[in-house]
Amino acid sequence: MPPDTTRRRLLVSTATLAGASALGGWHWPLHAAPPDDRRFTFEHLIAHARGLADRPYDSPESRHAALLDELGYDTFMGIHADREHSLWHGADLPVTVEFFQLDQSARVPVTLHVVDTDGRARRLDYRPSLFRYDDPELEQRLPADLGFAGFRVRDATGDRREWCAFKGASYFRSSGALDQYGLSARGVAVDTGYGAEESFPHFTAYWLLRPAPEDTTLTVCALLEGEDLTGAYRFEIGERGAVIEVESHLFQRHGIRRLGIAPMTSMFWFSETNARRGTDWRPELHDSDGLAMITGRGEHLWRALDNPPRTHYSAFGDTDPRAFGLLQRDRDFDHYQDAAVHYERRPSLWVTPRGDWGPGHVGLLELPTAEEVYDNINAFWVPEGSDHADARWRFDYRLDWRDRSAPASGRAQVVATRTGRAGDPGSYDDQSVLARKFVIDFEGGALPRLADDTALDVRASASHGDIVNPYARRVAGTPRWRAFFDWSGALPPADEPVELRCVLAHSDRLLTETWLFAYFPQALPTQIFHPEENA
Repeated sequence: MPPDTTRRRLLVSTATLAGASALGGWHWPLHAAPPDDRRFTFEHLIAHARGLADRPYDSPESRHAALLDELGYDTFMGIHADREHSLWHGADLPVTVEFFQLDQSARVPVTLHVVDTDGRARRLDYRPSLFRYDDPELEQRLPADLGFAGFRVRDATGDRREWCAFKGASYFRSSGALDQYGLSARGVAVDTGYGAEESFPHFTAYWLLRPAPEDTTLTVCALLEGEDLTGAYRFEIGERGAVIEVESHLFQRHGIRRLGIAPMTSMFWFSETNARRGTDWRPELHDSDGLAMITGRGEHLWRALDNPPRTHYSAFGDTDPRAFGLLQRDRDFDHYQDAAVHYERRPSLWVTPRGDWGPGHVGLLELPTAEEVYDNINAFWVPEGSDHADARWRFDYRLDWRDRSAPASGRAQVVATRTGRAGDPGSYDDQSVLARKFVIDFEGGALPRLADDTALDVRASASHGDIVNPYARRVAGTPRWRAFFDWSGALPPADEPVELRCVLAHSDRLLTETWLFAYFPQALPTQIFHPEENA
């Protein structure tokens, strides 16, 4: 089936559907003490998730749908968490926790618990008075049982900056080292790219473990429930949200065609690579500009992102990957010119697996988009064997929400990808309308130390067609080197893109990471005005 192209972007103020679950004796009123034999442990949560997988899925029902529709988006933007009612406010702890309530797009409540230092858990009861309202009458209109949609963590030691937020399905995200939200992570992805077959399991219950005053991390546990699988998650959130250690246990009910582990969701509309398709006044618009990978064999890959003319899925086969992530390498404000949303400060998200993940592939799904409000980029690890019902998994990994691009490899990195008409000035009319010139800038590693007249080997290849006139030269006055080559050929079979690959070498020594790109041959405009207007 064709992939779904209508997925809305996750925002901290609004979110996709969330779910709810009951865990029997683990639910207590906010101020009631649980019995001693009902202390919360993550091992109990794992066992509970495993048991749920053996039972039919009980889909949660939405709550007060008519009222939520009536109130609408603008009304809910006027609802704010009340700082004085935040969890651990005034408790001399490193963080406080503020709550989201249900809104027009998050219609099913989640269950929140706090776990005290002795292991005893208390359920947090929802009350409209936990929030502030721009419209004073709104508090009286909201039902007492409306419910929570999620939460966000704030620093309590100084500037109250947000560490991270959990809201909607299994989505969460961090503002990263530069304190700017951008791309999102998910607990799991199920059949992403298969249209109506894709499902969105939910974190239906959370346990917030009370930290000690001297702690610099916060532990959050979560129950995942979905039609095809269940799961138990533990998040160790540190460095003010910039680092999250994840331990996940998954239990399948059914076979899954594409199980996405450590999934991330981002936006790429246009950059210097495809700026001709942009209709916006800003030069570039993207939360991420590339997928970086360090394979199990140690190869460093950079797949430049694109806004394709049609949905495209790429699979990069590997065994025991060392790392992968969606990165925002371009940090120059002048390339975006947006002082309101600061794309140059959007975090990169780098996944480092803990232990061996076995065989599988890194999946990249790119969807066409004509706006910045849609997430059209998805990346995740797909393990082999998820097509078997009753499969059981454990995946541990570290999430780094950073401004830096990737761990240093000693080799130069790709910093820009540009395309244009093939050939040279004066010869464009002699070229096929499908032919294309590719220009790739590399920076770092040994490149700055090379003499300007060094003859570099441009090792470029294509899955279809021919590579013409490859060469490289230094960008004058900079430490960068620029690779050039043309691609020419007929349309590939089966409407597939041309898979391109390029790396710079010298004296049989590789100097750069490997650049990858999926090119869909199509004609470029040869003029920007009507012939009759050419005076």
